[in-house]
Amino acid sequence: MNRPKITKCHLAHPIISLIGLFFLTHPTFAQGFEKDVTDFRKTYKQEFLDNPNAPLKVEDLKFLDFFEPDEKYKVKCKFKLKGKGEPFEILTSSGDTKTYVVFGQFIFKINGKKQKLNVYRSLALMQNPLYKDYLFIPFKDLTNGSETYGGGRYIDLRMKELEGDEIWLDFNKAYNPYCAFSAGYSCPIPPIENHLKVTIRAGEKNYLGEYKGVH
Repeated sequence: MNRPKITKCHLAHPIISLIGLFFLTHPTFAQGFEKDVTDFRKTYKQEFLDNPNAPLKVEDLKFLDFFEPDEKYKVKCKFKLKGKGEPFEILTSSGDTKTYVVFGQFIFKINGKKQKLNVYRSLALMQNPLYKDYLFIPFKDLTNGSETYGGGRYIDLRMKELEGDEIWLDFNKAYNPYCAFSAGYSCPIPPIENHLKVTIRAGEKNYLGEYKGVH
């Protein structure tokens, strides 16, 4: 995209200059945001094909559905460390449990309203050098059961994404658990503490294909 040339009149006053630079650069930021979401979704789809135990095959990917990328659902969060939390069990869709610890809490605003989400670490993944820094954010919101999967959605982050006591949380990267596509999986159910009383119209929607009986 060709940007307009900055002439001397754009620099007549520092404030005017800053405003001009914002409008010149803002489209680039928007394009970068949309590309980031698009790249994430491409990788997400490819992971189904790379995993022989995944519920979807190449012919199923056309039934994946997503909200359009929306920057208002990429929020800057205050991060509150919980310290060495005691391990506890999260119930799964199969009736089993999986062991996690509460790593911390994200505090942010959606549509001007303060929200909180607990951030978890899996004890099993903490033993794996490749995944020991993974952060897990299962959540529900007011779209569940209508526009999105009734069992909630997930967001994954890595500890290196923390910037001191702040982190970006992008709901555009929220994805469905395998249980949204097929029976036979054991998917963590978002704890009550992570049930948001707001509408998150971002990320993955309901699967449009046929639900599979077994994988």
